[in-house]
Amino acid sequence: MGTGLMMGRRLFQVLATIAVMICALPAMAQEQPKTGGTLKVRINADIRATDGLNRDANTDTVLHHIFETLVAYRADLTVGPALAESWTVSDDGKTYAFTLRDGAVFHNGDAVTSSDVKWNWDRRMDPANQWFCIPFFDGSQGLKVEQVATPDPRTVVFTLKASNALFLAQLASVQCNGWVASPKNVGTDGKWLADSAIGSGPFTLKEWVKGQYLALERFADYKPVKEAPSGFAGSREAYVDEVRFMVIPDTAAAETALFAGELDVLPDLESSRAEEAKSRGMTVLSTQGLSWTVILLQTKDPLLSNVKIREALAHAADINQIAAASTSSAATGGPSAVAQASSFFDDDFPKWPEYDPAKAKALLDEAGYKGEPIKIQTNTRYQGMYENAVLLQAMLTAAGFNAQLEVLDWAAQLDNYLVGKFQIQSFGYSARLDPSLMYGVILGDKATDPTAQWESKEALDLYTKSMATTDAGQRKALFKQLHALMAKDVPILGLYYEPSLDAVSPKVKGYSVWPAANPHVWGVWKSE
Repeated sequence: MGTGLMMGRRLFQVLATIAVMICALPAMAQEQPKTGGTLKVRINADIRATDGLNRDANTDTVLHHIFETLVAYRADLTVGPALAESWTVSDDGKTYAFTLRDGAVFHNGDAVTSSDVKWNWDRRMDPANQWFCIPFFDGSQGLKVEQVATPDPRTVVFTLKASNALFLAQLASVQCNGWVASPKNVGTDGKWLADSAIGSGPFTLKEWVKGQYLALERFADYKPVKEAPSGFAGSREAYVDEVRFMVIPDTAAAETALFAGELDVLPDLESSRAEEAKSRGMTVLSTQGLSWTVILLQTKDPLLSNVKIREALAHAADINQIAAASTSSAATGGPSAVAQASSFFDDDFPKWPEYDPAKAKALLDEAGYKGEPIKIQTNTRYQGMYENAVLLQAMLTAAGFNAQLEVLDWAAQLDNYLVGKFQIQSFGYSARLDPSLMYGVILGDKATDPTAQWESKEALDLYTKSMATTDAGQRKALFKQLHALMAKDVPILGLYYEPSLDAVSPKVKGYSVWPAANPHVWGVWKSE
């Protein structure tokens, strides 16, 4: 299929999705925003911290309501303004000058200045703070920020070693939490004050009852940019007086709370529950997602270091069946770091070792596999992870593996991921809005970054090239080479991309979903 036709098909799909969303929300488009009230949003686990370094998806969601990055992603995956109202780029692509939003102030009343931006940058780039995004900016993966200058209070200038296609995208990364915080969040010892959260966003941290809820209050002195809200970019004007992120681990309990009117927004609704939610009068919003559900393989493990064993795993796992079962056929198998929602996607990216249990058994024989146990770590906090692990165990057992489930508390599983302590893990990556960003997460040196899943100099070189060029055709060609190489090395099993699917009370107006999936409630209000 030609590139032009594929691009046309992708554009049609995007426009169709937008059209469906617009048709589903006529009241939201017509009603005038109302201020006041409390909006209750479910999160399935408490946040990990407020410092932006110790994170997970829930932490990202909550903190991006309190803090702001210089730039942010729009719903169409382009980069737009947030704390910075505008920016210019030098002709050689190496110098970015950002102008901070007029009237931006921290929650304590202090004006946000370029010096604050530099302070935050220097703090994150200090190896002692172990910011996991340091490799994205220190040159180890191609992009290197050489200098951050502050010529005046509203201008901050970043100088790169070389032009890079992903600089703005990395600054906007939801997961990196590269937002700007008040230096007063840090004590005289240089350490972040416990539970401190002085940002410049539309909400302030009012109360945090650990394990129960986080109450955020509308920041009356917030002055948004003029651009219309879209995704995490543009105006973040808040209408509700308070938003409560309710910690409800059990999915069934969260649904019951939504149906009873005790909850207003239920993000990440399971696909199989969509019709039930609609029958209860809820509004269900959906779009193609970018959150990648995967099976992690520890290539340093004595067994899994053998590529034949990993090839056998790939042939034993029917990823299309797992995707269909887990999403009620809303998603198909997604073995590539290039998502179906990406403009780079075409029919080459679903190619993967085909489901063939007989071939898996033959590969196990070639590898000299003697029935050694292989443990699949999972948890019940994220039901999809658990169900995927159960399905995978059954498929591996049928192909001759001695596969065993190891069900852990989510926090324990996440800690194991962070240090690489597993054979196999059922896992999921939060949305990365450019394929290079997802490759950047899985590529690396396990000796220095235990979260890296794929050690390959050849792949790292291709990834670096994908950042160095801004030509879309060249980048797509590089992504295809990366995927073909990954299908050969099998460092990870990509299962599917979770659709972005949220259920909201019919009283909620102005709410929308987007491919990044992280819910955001600025611009949202409640009717009577």
